[in-house]
Amino acid sequence: MAVSSPPASSSRRKGPRWIDVQEQLTGFLFVLPALILVSLFGLFPIGYAFYMSLRRWRVVDRGFIGFANYDKAIGDWLGLALFIGGFAVWLAAYFIWARFFEHRSGRNLPTVALWIGSFLIGAALVGMGWGRMVYAGDDDFLNSLPITLFYAVGSVPIQLALALVLAYILFQQIKGREFFRMAYFLPYVTPVIATALVFRVIFSPRPTSIANRFLELFGIAPQKWLFEPTPVLHLITGNDAIQGFWAGPSLALVSIIFFGIWTYVGYNTVIFLAGLGNIPDTLYEAAEIDGATDWELFRHITVPLLSPVTFYLSLIGFIGTFKAFNHIYVMQQPSALGTVETASVAIFNTFYKASQFGYATAQAMLLFGIILFLTFVQNQIFGKRVFYG
Repeated sequence: MAVSSPPASSSRRKGPRWIDVQEQLTGFLFVLPALILVSLFGLFPIGYAFYMSLRRWRVVDRGFIGFANYDKAIGDWLGLALFIGGFAVWLAAYFIWARFFEHRSGRNLPTVALWIGSFLIGAALVGMGWGRMVYAGDDDFLNSLPITLFYAVGSVPIQLALALVLAYILFQQIKGREFFRMAYFLPYVTPVIATALVFRVIFSPRPTSIANRFLELFGIAPQKWLFEPTPVLHLITGNDAIQGFWAGPSLALVSIIFFGIWTYVGYNTVIFLAGLGNIPDTLYEAAEIDGATDWELFRHITVPLLSPVTFYLSLIGFIGTFKAFNHIYVMQQPSALGTVETASVAIFNTFYKASQFGYATAQAMLLFGIILFLTFVQNQIFGKRVFYG
């Protein structure tokens, strides 16, 4: 008895249909232009920078040297391992504490003791690792990292807080709100070099400068501002017992932080205004009917529903501060003794002034890794707290 062959339709179902191939090909063709641009201007420069970082490149390429440039910057690989291990212990302690915090029954004395012990162990590992790296590594590059951290922590939270308050005020039905929106956004679109030069005049050490005239209203003596390398903590307390990282940023760096806040508050305000426009009015009306005050509306409706916008602005804000260069380079003064030299400025000095192209790209790759790590930490810690409705 002859065996009948299967229908042609069933054999066609076993393999990909031509229409599916066409759809896949059409999708790839649509994304191909963007893929070419990202690869050409994004992925290729990163890959070539990593290639340069493995070579002794001073004006001309002098050959492959492996990870010698990274070794020169870091100084001590064991110190780097201890430093990263300390942060890993901190993250583990945070997640353990967050887990028990969600279940209040688990918050007992042993849990608190475990968290405190983990924090102290992490702090000891970070301190030991950082000390070993500073002792054996590149002082200019390594010292620029805490300065960059001071600049980021001193800029971004204040920018977001001021922008949120301004956006909430300008969202109300007040007279001239369009003018104020434009006025607050204007610093962001003004050329950075020009405004940085203006701030150099504002924060001049002369007693007649605008900043010193403002201090004079409160009976405070004139300051040297951009020319002052002394930490702010020493200037406020008059005591220099605390040294190093815990002494805080210099007054020169604080002056530059003022510029960063002034520049980006308007941009953040506009983004917050867009977020406020997406909050339904019915939520505010229902809360007002229940007797909620203006503060309760802001605290329990506005802030939670703006958390995606806040998370986005904090993410790009920290990335931007770690890459900031133009205004810092223009406003820095030799009298500040390097206390405003952030990582981007240190890398530029290595690349342009010292003509150490391979070593500069190694520093840039290290900064790239730091930014990736901080972005990951922010996603892990703050991303889960975002309320998407």
